[in-house]
Amino acid sequence: MKIYVFPNRIVMAGKAWEIRNKLREYSKAYKTVAEWMEAASASK
Repeated sequence: MKIYVFPNRIVMAGKAWEIRNKLREYSKAYKTVAEWMEAASASK
């Protein structure tokens, strides 16, 4: 599974069950996708 974080979008590539599991994992840490993108861009 691969996750690409761009300034204006997130691209996830993998099998459907991998993406669902990863989204569940990230939903515990971030309430919205915007928060996730903001945190990812701050860590770079």
